[in-house]
Amino acid sequence: MNITNASKLPLFPLTAKVNGQGHVCVGGCDVVDLAKEFGTPLYLFDEFTLRHKCREFKAEFTTCYPDTMVIYAAKAFLHRALATILKEEGLGLDVVSGGELSIAHCVDFPAAQVYFHGNNKTPEELQLALDWEIGRFVVDNFYELGLLDGLAKAKRRSQDILLRLTPGVDPHTHEYTTTGTLDSKFGFPLATGQAEEAVKQAMSASNLDLVGFHFHLGSPILETTPYEVAMELILSFAARMRQKFGLQLSEFSIGGGFAVQYTVDYKVPDVADYAQAITAKLNKIISQMGLSFPRLIIEPGRAIVGQAGIALYKVGAIKEIPGIRKYVCVDGGMSDNIRPALYTARYEAMVANKASSPEHDVVTIAGKLCESGDILVRDANLASVSPGDIIAIPVCGAYCLPMASNYNALLKPAIAMVNNGTAHLIRRRETYQDLTYLDAG
Repeated sequence: MNITNASKLPLFPLTAKVNGQGHVCVGGCDVVDLAKEFGTPLYLFDEFTLRHKCREFKAEFTTCYPDTMVIYAAKAFLHRALATILKEEGLGLDVVSGGELSIAHCVDFPAAQVYFHGNNKTPEELQLALDWEIGRFVVDNFYELGLLDGLAKAKRRSQDILLRLTPGVDPHTHEYTTTGTLDSKFGFPLATGQAEEAVKQAMSASNLDLVGFHFHLGSPILETTPYEVAMELILSFAARMRQKFGLQLSEFSIGGGFAVQYTVDYKVPDVADYAQAITAKLNKIISQMGLSFPRLIIEPGRAIVGQAGIALYKVGAIKEIPGIRKYVCVDGGMSDNIRPALYTARYEAMVANKASSPEHDVVTIAGKLCESGDILVRDANLASVSPGDIIAIPVCGAYCLPMASNYNALLKPAIAMVNNGTAHLIRRRETYQDLTYLDAG
């Protein structure tokens, strides 16, 4: 495949273009200028793309199935600025920790639209969520079921819950991001009878109200068939639970996992493709089984923020091994984006200050961490690279920053939001003083 700057640009945020100087621009801002202003590594988020993706998911799914609620999976990336945008766009929020819950709380996110997931919620986290009166707990195991019932009883309130079920469906993604198979730390398995026992216990709990089921297969899911298979399994189970225990399913969450395009040759379904296939199957199964139509819950995370974010790095050392490989070293790496090392994730890259130049070099973009596995992009097609050039890597909005670390005592990067020709920091770069700020003694 002939990979060029022109073919890579659609991977960038929706506002991306190349200006007259041959520089990449996003949100009306020259990213080369932003790298000079804020330093590198630098993560940029495009507000227009964020809002567009929120609206696209809402529009495509509600057109096909009007009673759909879109809740954002916060683990992909959460920040006060992003949480505010999500609130303004009318999305709900899927949190998995007291920390994510606290970020939502600090922007007065509507508590009724918060769903608390996680396989090992602590008593303190459950209490925090109960105190805030969040909308739903997605209960993951028997320990949590009993603990939450007791905490809710102490507060003399009834708490709505969903049960997370494990349907035993392989979504054909990386083993580290597969969550719906039988051998998983998440959820009540259908195949072992534990899901039925969980329904029985939940419906007999004095202070819990079982309103629905949830499943999540993993991420990223490149086809719609796994969703369709899992829905049939879960809804068949729901029909049996209605007959056996009188359960009325009012909410049905199919999780997230919607894929985004990371590289030119990595093809993914459109949001409309997911919406049409999933809702068509849902309508068919519900009608066949005579169930009442539940509210459909979807949980996009990566698919909301992935394309909206880009990472900028400055080139330093360049090492060429004749006949073997040319390494282009940048001032970040696995400390701010561990995905290539952890999941063998693939990216494209551009020389942001030479975006109009032909791409004749094939190089490997390496980070500065003391690990041979610290590679950001292997065999990247780039314009001729020199020290001081700015490398832009698109589709870095999801999972890079949440998994960032201070390995080798590197500083976590600054983050800026761009929109309509303006840019402002939403998180400053760490300082060396920050590295020891929490030290005791």
